[in-house]
Amino acid sequence: MTWIDTHAHIYADAFKGDRDEMLERARSSGVTEIYMPNVDHTSIDAMLEVESRWQGCYAMMGLHPCSVKKGFERELYVVEEWLSKRKFVAVGEIGTDLYWDKTFWDQQCEAFRIQVSWAKQFGIPVVIHCRESMDQTIEMVEQLQDGNLSGIFHCFTGDYDQALKAIDFGFYLGIGGVVTFKNAGLDKVVKDIPLEHIVLETDSPYLAPVPFRGKENESSYLLHIAQKVADLHHLPLEDIAAITTQNSKNIFGV
Repeated sequence: MTWIDTHAHIYADAFKGDRDEMLERARSSGVTEIYMPNVDHTSIDAMLEVESRWQGCYAMMGLHPCSVKKGFERELYVVEEWLSKRKFVAVGEIGTDLYWDKTFWDQQCEAFRIQVSWAKQFGIPVVIHCRESMDQTIEMVEQLQDGNLSGIFHCFTGDYDQALKAIDFGFYLGIGGVVTFKNAGLDKVVKDIPLEHIVLETDSPYLAPVPFRGKENESSYLLHIAQKVADLHHLPLEDIAAITTQNSKNIFGV
């Protein structure tokens, strides 16, 4: 079985001391491809270094909503410059976030719309972060969907109706460690979502699945997420591997 981790910050400082060992564990677990979302200008060098050193690690380019602050236009200029000079697998991670700070909501929405336009321009998908802002982000996607927009709702934790709306727009749902959390309620949603609309992710080093919850996450733990999805759908793990891997290849085109 082979697996694809569609969202992992494996370039993060958390892995500075054992990144090679962590990536070897991922490979040994069957994880053959890892897709890395950018955060802002400070994460680019480390992300591109990992991409150059490790086959199967692919970089996105985008500005994370939590990095949208006063003067965010300078950050967007860096993103646009990189998108113009080489190919990336996606524009990401982009989106909105009302969890930490509501101060720059209008700027987050502006940055999101601008980056979506670049994804359309370069013909690549978007990877969307939306924390405590699912309905608002879905509304924006509905306005921006003209048939030339595709992507993933990363770390999807919405309800069933929100899932259907995202799917109707042609998006995949990124399912991560939260599906294994006892009281999160995501399991009740995922069991009713057809597998052809699901991709798997770790979001490492964050959101480690049970039985590692609260610890540093890594791409090899993707199998625990996959097993939970298999249990919910009453299917063998091999089916989950085949379907989600194909879904990932469909969206990223690698």
